[in-house]
Amino acid sequence: MRTERLSGAHVASRPILGLVAMLVLISTLYLMVGPRLIGFDSLLGLANGFDDGSFDHRVLQTIRMPRLVAALTTGACLGLSGLLLQGLLRNPLGEPHILGLNAGATLAVVVATAAPVGLATDGIATDGIARPLIAATGGGLLFLATIVFASAGKSGMTLLKVTFCGIAFSALASAVTSAILILDDDTLDQVRLWMVGDLAGARMDTLWASSWLLVPAVIAALYVSSCLNALALGDDVATGLGISVRRVRLIGIIAAALFCGIAVAIAGPIGFVGLIVPNLVRHFVSDYRLSVPLVALGGAGLLALADLAARLVMLPHEIPTGLATAFVGAPVFIILVARALR
Repeated sequence: MRTERLSGAHVASRPILGLVAMLVLISTLYLMVGPRLIGFDSLLGLANGFDDGSFDHRVLQTIRMPRLVAALTTGACLGLSGLLLQGLLRNPLGEPHILGLNAGATLAVVVATAAPVGLATDGIATDGIARPLIAATGGGLLFLATIVFASAGKSGMTLLKVTFCGIAFSALASAVTSAILILDDDTLDQVRLWMVGDLAGARMDTLWASSWLLVPAVIAALYVSSCLNALALGDDVATGLGISVRRVRLIGIIAAALFCGIAVAIAGPIGFVGLIVPNLVRHFVSDYRLSVPLVALGGAGLLALADLAARLVMLPHEIPTGLATAFVGAPVFIILVARALR
């Protein structure tokens, strides 16, 4: 048994090291490339100490580094949320954007921003940890509604029922959000860019506030991942192995909602990262315990790369990050649906 574990850890270390190297390369390009090119010597100089007289150092410290941290954090959270949803539901189409979490989180933040009771302070931000918590609560509640309706009927919850219910509830939440924004011009001005999913407006205070939620979310994800291998064999098998299926699903849904809330609070509703990365990782690793670090690294790298492309594709202008991920994610979603319908 020990030999098998050592062998598994050795095999898993290779893709992890590869993804870490890829992430370092993407991060370096992210910091150097943009409307203003920054040399590698300036990047090394900043590592040795900040020079207040260097314009490159000010650009790196005040603009590009915070945006890079936001991209890596958001991408990792979206990837892990998608991994948990796919494992808990045994549904390869599970993804926050498709199953209603993003739409629910967006609606909750918009309602909090438009509320006349002072929840909103400046822009779309809410005080401290409130914003990611509000987003996580909204996403979790809409996802629970999706699960309840998808479980109705004699056939119970199926892959297509969950997917279609998620799309329907996402459309409903988006319609309510649009109605609020049409009736409230002030809120519309505040969330116009954020609504399409963009990292340009990411704020360090939101990142710091969200970091408090990352700890319990990661702990819950690691706990659930140790049970998902058994859950993949069916609820009866998992129960026979002493696993409380209901408790695992509840903790997993809370973790997925927290990850989604963090991502939406930082960057708005960005889709398809949680769909693409877990499905790619599944082709190489079947153990969910090993998938957690791989998906986190892959999601971080994919969103950083997508945001880099969004910054460069129409220089000197930018396109929202969410559009860049949609151009790649929509075809992947169509392919996966076609396979599910075979």
